[in-house]
Amino acid sequence: MLNPRPDRSPARVRPHHALAVVATTVVAVIVAYVALGFLAGVVFALVKTVVVVAVIAFAVYLVARWAGHSRR
Repeated sequence: MLNPRPDRSPARVRPHHALAVVATTVVAVIVAYVALGFLAGVVFALVKTVVVVAVIAFAVYLVARWAGHSRR
């Protein structure tokens, strides 16, 4: 079993600990960027689909209304 040296405080941040914190932060930022980009893409695709369906439904409504008026 390894015993810590008495001259080193366990609460002190050592250089390799700081490097691990920086590396973990960089990886977390990259993962968050990719995940949020993916989620934004999915949301944008859903909104775009809803808008296209609404425009098609409105066009069908106008054509049906026009067809109903032309029969009179």
